[in-house]
Amino acid sequence: MIDPTDLPLVILLHPGNGKPKITLTRRPVQGAARIAGPLAALLGLVHGGFDGDALFFSRDLVIEGDTSASLALRNAIDDAELDFSEELMNLTGPLAAPVHRALLLLERRTGLCLTRPEEPAW
Repeated sequence: MIDPTDLPLVILLHPGNGKPKITLTRRPVQGAARIAGPLAALLGLVHGGFDGDALFFSRDLVIEGDTSASLALRNAIDDAELDFSEELMNLTGPLAAPVHRALLLLERRTGLCLTRPEEPAW
């Protein structure tokens, strides 16, 4: 369960033996594991913009229940190198450029991390 604490809903992830399913629902619900924190922190984790360990130890992120399931999810997300902006632009075809500009504006105005940060060139 992904619980953005500043929103009135939770995201339930069901692995489903290779056929994953995502369900949005309102509180209260139970799950094998719960990862909770502000939406900005959760999005930053997905994009690699924030350090999960730092968020956990600062108590901005709460992990409860089956920690091995939470760790498996974290590793899968890290390996996938997800970028919401990129994924959304791929879905919008000829509207990709205006969607990209709108997402950049939304990111600047809200402080949400909607794109994956560039890796430093060492």
